[in-house]
Amino acid sequence: MSKLKKRFSCAVILVVMLLLAACGREEQPQAGTAYKIYYVNNDETKIINQQYFTESTDTEILFEELTGQLQTKSEKMEYQAPLAEDFSILGHVLDSGLLTVDFDEKYKELWGIREILIRAAIVRTLVQIPDVERITFTVVGEPLVDGSGTAVGIMTADTFIENAGNEINAYEKVDLRLYFANEEGNLLVEESQRNVVYNSNIAMEKLVVEKLIEGPKAEGSYPTINPTTKIISVTVKDGICYVNLDEAFQNQPYNVTSDVTIYSITNSLVELPNVNKVQISIKGESNISYRENVSLNNVFERNLDLLFTGQSQ
Repeated sequence: MSKLKKRFSCAVILVVMLLLAACGREEQPQAGTAYKIYYVNNDETKIINQQYFTESTDTEILFEELTGQLQTKSEKMEYQAPLAEDFSILGHVLDSGLLTVDFDEKYKELWGIREILIRAAIVRTLVQIPDVERITFTVVGEPLVDGSGTAVGIMTADTFIENAGNEINAYEKVDLRLYFANEEGNLLVEESQRNVVYNSNIAMEKLVVEKLIEGPKAEGSYPTINPTTKIISVTVKDGICYVNLDEAFQNQPYNVTSDVTIYSITNSLVELPNVNKVQISIKGESNISYRENVSLNNVFERNLDLLFTGQSQ
């Protein structure tokens, strides 16, 4: 055999061996459920994610595993682990789908875009736990507030977008005029919530309903809607805002009248320039009554007769 043929044969054999080796290295499907672990990119302009597989199904074990991943730094320094900072988690409580995560004082040293990105990475990771529907942060037991002193409140996956490039600028501030209950629960109290930070990809009408469900911020105002209520949809057509809520809306844990709840929603939404009237449904059904005494077949308009004026009625 000539030297040329020998070299050719060796080359063919080498290629075949490399191909076989590559086939042998093909990744095998990983067992368990895939979760996305969110991190902050090194430029601090967006959050990115890496897949993590686990066979754990217990809520507490999942919390420990996912927070453990959030603490794990990239070996190649490709991204920043949000929990690999100076602050620490002091504890957490899960109650009726609401996960409260308590941090130490060091969390307050985070600020601006960096704090929003770290918070987004933590929330978007932990909200994947099956029993977790909403998340709120506290610092040594006190509600987390933003730079203006406004409580951050309850967060969901929809609170944050998966940022690409500089889409963090999609977060804006708005002043809202909302209506909650007075102490007796028979009248409405007007509350201005200023500098509310929101994702501009979320419709303003939905933001209003979310803030009503979260409850009031000011002293002297009281909640009107069951906090476990979930929003199915909020849409506007021809000046009518259609609010579709789940069945938890029917369960009222607070001492408020049905009218106060209905017009808490209506009056708050009608404050928006594109809304004149409101129709409320439960799981898409409006041919029913709210708490058996207010027909949801009605289209509701602003009602200022229920507004508390500071005098007993």
